Amino acid sequence: MKHSKGNVRAGIALITGASGGLGLEFAKMFAEEGHDLILVARSGDKLNHVCAELRSSFGVEATSYVVDLSAPEQLEQFVQDIAGIRIDYLVNNAGFGDTGYFYLRPWKLQLEMINLNILALSRITHHCAAGMVERGFGRILNIASTGAFQPSPFFNVYAATKAYVLSFTEALQVELRGTGVTATVSCPGPTETGFHARAGSYRSRIMNMGLMSGERVAKKAYRAMMKGQSLVLHGLRNALMAFSIRLTPRSIAPKAAHYFMKYNDDAQ
Repeated sequence: MKHSKGNVRAGIALITGASGGLGLEFAKMFAEEGHDLILVARSGDKLNHVCAELRSSFGVEATSYVVDLSAPEQLEQFVQDIAGIRIDYLVNNAGFGDTGYFYLRPWKLQLEMINLNILALSRITHHCAAGMVERGFGRILNIASTGAFQPSPFFNVYAATKAYVLSFTEALQVELRGTGVTATVSCPGPTETGFHARAGSYRSRIMNMGLMSGERVAKKAYRAMMKGQSLVLHGLRNALMAFSIRLTPRSIAPKAAHYFMKYNDDAQ
């Protein structure tokens, strides 16, 4: 059996949203450990550059798939394209958020968010998990958020999609017991990636609490995935916030989230 560094079983890792941010950090870690890569993103030039760099630096195979996973027809075509490939590690990292009053934000954007954060993650997991169970080995990592633990006004749809990811993955981990396959959900707080610029959340009060480095978040999630842990939280503050929600009345939790998600310069 082929092994990578640290006696970890080497194989093929599929990573979505791999052209930058956490996805790129995961790609580097898998490549450094000797895993071949299937990298997926919308931005073809950036993704092809990443693949070339990883091949050159680590001597692994790195294949790019330029796909808009928020488009259901492209998602289904992608699943068909990888049907004959053995996937040993899956990182569902692709996702985005949007800040503002739900009823004022473009519906097309909300639908794309739901499709990417929920539909694409579920479809790719469904495809890969079946093969992993049949072969008796696999690791799945889904990226959620600390926003998954409570309703979040002004981050309404995003937080709801991440609540789905959290619930889905924790349930899947139980279903997979005894199969040799595990499912891990990572719930980072604000992180140094391009996420907040795209989401428009860089002006919110929660950003005053500081950002964790993408490399640090990815490393902890990667280790948890390899160990088969169910849930990983990043940093003591984020862990305390996540678990305190369980003791907070349902009527209060969204009000607290409302405060942190409001813009610093918004008087409302």
